[in-house]
Amino acid sequence: MSYDHSSLKDLVEFMAKSLVDNPDQVEVNEVVGEQTTVVELKVAKDDLGKVIGKQGRTARSMRTILNAASTKLQKRSVLEIVE
Repeated sequence: MSYDHSSLKDLVEFMAKSLVDNPDQVEVNEVVGEQTTVVELKVAKDDLGKVIGKQGRTARSMRTILNAASTKLQKRSVLEIVE
């Protein structure tokens, strides 16, 4: 199975849509830099707490999964949750 950049975006989108009440309002953008790709996640205001989690646990878990996938692709990526 081959991976490409868009699979990171799809991964974040899948995780976010699985967590929120308004999956149709999930937006994921990728900003590809020279060394690091920034994956921007935007959700409905009511769903912000669901993707961040208590004390940021959910967001931290999503970042861990994204880092693991990025490492496999030999890329560097960071997850930004945009309000």
